[in-house]
Amino acid sequence: MKQTSVILSLFVFLFLLSCNTKNKQSAESTSAEPAAFQNPLPVAFGDPFILKASDGKYYMYGTDNVMDGYGVSISTDLVNWEDGGRIYRGNTPESWTVSNFWAPEVYEIDGKYYMLFSADWKHNPTNELENFRIGVAVSDSPTGPFKEMMDRPIFDPGYPVIDGNLLFEDGKVYLYYSRCCYKHPVESEISEWAKKQGWYDEIEESWIYGVEMKPDFSDIIGEPQLLLRPPVKMDDKQAEWESRSVTSHEVNRRWTEGSYIFKEGDTYYMMYSANYFGGKNYAVGYATSKSPLGPFTKADNNPVLQKNTEAGGVVTGTGHCMMFKNNDQMYCVYHGRTEATGEERLVFIDKMEILPDGKLVVHGPTTSPQSINP
Repeated sequence: MKQTSVILSLFVFLFLLSCNTKNKQSAESTSAEPAAFQNPLPVAFGDPFILKASDGKYYMYGTDNVMDGYGVSISTDLVNWEDGGRIYRGNTPESWTVSNFWAPEVYEIDGKYYMLFSADWKHNPTNELENFRIGVAVSDSPTGPFKEMMDRPIFDPGYPVIDGNLLFEDGKVYLYYSRCCYKHPVESEISEWAKKQGWYDEIEESWIYGVEMKPDFSDIIGEPQLLLRPPVKMDDKQAEWESRSVTSHEVNRRWTEGSYIFKEGDTYYMMYSANYFGGKNYAVGYATSKSPLGPFTKADNNPVLQKNTEAGGVVTGTGHCMMFKNNDQMYCVYHGRTEATGEERLVFIDKMEILPDGKLVVHGPTTSPQSINP
């Protein structure tokens, strides 16, 4: 009887040990599974930009309080984000800025963090309604505080500019930006069509330029080169999607803005946004070149990111994106709206890829759960 009890006890012990081992293996298997997120993320940024810093954390910057400056959201897994507070404040007595703080991008260089941003310039002798310029601020930390490097913008092209983006290559720095629509009427077949409709006397346009910049960010080198602009002719393959803000009688402007450039192989890809940033038709296309300053050719498969409401979805206003590569997987980070969020812009992240034939494809917008490997 005693022997039977011992055998039974041994059997129970082995059974429990087996269960614990299986539970541990199951837990380890579960913990190894990719984390999942769902769009839109709980981050109310327009024009989002993600930096993976040398500390291993992810820092997201974007347009939030346009009259104040910028904040940051921080994550360790690209799924859970927490508010990191204000990192830069403009519109101070010592600042060259006044308001309309848009589209910050932060770059880590030799242990310091440089923030490129757009804002209204105090120097405005002709009282322009849009007096945007691009500046740079620096910090010892990705969470700031960021301090302006100069008491002026990087340069003054003589017209309002926004949406600065940088490319670092072979010891050179290239700056890309958008000339604003403000006081920039352009004649085209689209403008003539709109005039015949009795809608608008003129159509203003924004164009994307590129220029080499001094490595210390203090000024530009040479003259800016025009890289992208809206189509002139109505039979242009890009004319339909890039003119929707005009053809829908939304506004008398056509935008080419929010550029983001990266190199894959020997090809430079420039992603850009078109249409009214505050409307449903905001969408993303791209162009390619063999040189950082062009010429760029727009892709036949544009737009690569746009509203999905006509296909039964709930997302509109998709635009001002950047490419983020993580473990060799490309991600497109952008802002958008849903029927539930209304006018508020929230951040979306979707997978993207470059196909063997060189085409860029964004797999979005999505609102269903998807995995990500940080």
